[in-house]
Amino acid sequence: MASRFSTKIPSLSAIFSIYTSLSAFTMLFKTILREIIPTKIRDFIVSKFKDYFSSYFNPNFTFIIEEKSDLVPNQIFRAAQVYLPTLLTRISTGSLLVSSRNLNNPIAKPKFGIPVKAKITDEFEGIPLEWTLHSEKDTDTNPFQKSKQIRYFHLTCKKDFRDKIMSDYFSYIAKSSVKILAHRDNLKIYTYNSNRHEWQSAIFQHHTTFETLAMEPELKNTLIRDLDAFSSGKDFFKTVGRAWKRGYLLYGPPGTGKSSLVAAIANYMNFNVYDLQIQSVEDDEMLRQILTMTQNRSILLVEDLDCAGADARNEDKEDNENIQDMNKKKKKKKKKDPQVPWSVTLSGLLNFVDGLWSSCVEERIIIFTTNHKEKLDPALLRPGRMDVHILMDYCTPAVFKKLAALYLNIEEHFLVERIGNMLLEVKATPAEITEQLMVSKNPEVALKGIVEFLISKN
Repeated sequence: MASRFSTKIPSLSAIFSIYTSLSAFTMLFKTILREIIPTKIRDFIVSKFKDYFSSYFNPNFTFIIEEKSDLVPNQIFRAAQVYLPTLLTRISTGSLLVSSRNLNNPIAKPKFGIPVKAKITDEFEGIPLEWTLHSEKDTDTNPFQKSKQIRYFHLTCKKDFRDKIMSDYFSYIAKSSVKILAHRDNLKIYTYNSNRHEWQSAIFQHHTTFETLAMEPELKNTLIRDLDAFSSGKDFFKTVGRAWKRGYLLYGPPGTGKSSLVAAIANYMNFNVYDLQIQSVEDDEMLRQILTMTQNRSILLVEDLDCAGADARNEDKEDNENIQDMNKKKKKKKKKDPQVPWSVTLSGLLNFVDGLWSSCVEERIIIFTTNHKEKLDPALLRPGRMDVHILMDYCTPAVFKKLAALYLNIEEHFLVERIGNMLLEVKATPAEITEQLMVSKNPEVALKGIVEFLISKN
């Protein structure tokens, strides 16, 4: 019996021979994988095996939330960016981003952010969650362009709670982010960096409010009522089938307070400002990409539109030969030539003002400013394009009284009425009057200076 059992046990040499054969086969298989199968296909096969076994044995489920969704920013990613900094006490990694962009106050309280690879825990209705921020280079970018960074969040939970997170949690952080933004301490002003293909921001601390804005009282009150109606009009705009936006055209001579009015609107609505230098936009496609990267509850500002060059001629296929030649030259060149006019067409701009692309962002205010309304193309002035046209005119008696109260802290003075009567005959901008008011804090001296100034202008 023992002899019969011993015959079934392979000898040591046989075991060694089998091991040698398996090792040789393994080495040959690895060589075939490395030498014959391309790297991308090999990585794909390995990843599929990993995904299969990890999904089978791993009890967790991970949501991937990318920064962009097709052409527009991913609103869930933005909501997470706003919501997660409120959970920084739950960060499990030993690092934290610290920054301060307040140029007006170097000792202002710093802002804290989430570093890459940091893990933050959250809990929703008793469900434990873990957030992780990732960043990597975009391998699909043009090799001649600077590589971009792709950012995305991983949200991990137990598989059993996946449906609950999908149905309720993402809505919860979206609503939370809206509440946080509604009470944010600092507004931001953005400018577009065409080299990095992104909006870059700074703290917006323009202190003009409707209380301090020197403007005709009736016009100011009308504008405030219009903004209030817009802010509470989400259901109305949806009912009538229009995008939730409002357009204002501010026109008038230089120095009449157009920029100050923009600041007052931003502070009143608590909206960030996107300052678009439209002369730097190369074409309609780039314009669409830039504008779809803006956020909800924001102001899109295009200043000095009369100088921007948005001309209907750029749309006309029968333009003169010189313009056609310059447009062909523009398309051939990779870098923008200052001798070649910009190629954003009027239709491209208007399409984002009131066309199909205008619905990409909600609760947006669009503000155009111009010193010369008469120079604008009539297509920009047609009904429905810009909802409200506001004339920012020369200084009036009511505006002057507001300026005198602000700068000299006076309500009544015998020279105030005289200056008000002079302003009915002499054209002077609020900027010119303000300059004279800042000459002296002594009301007598400042007001006499204004009288002399207006006499010299008459």
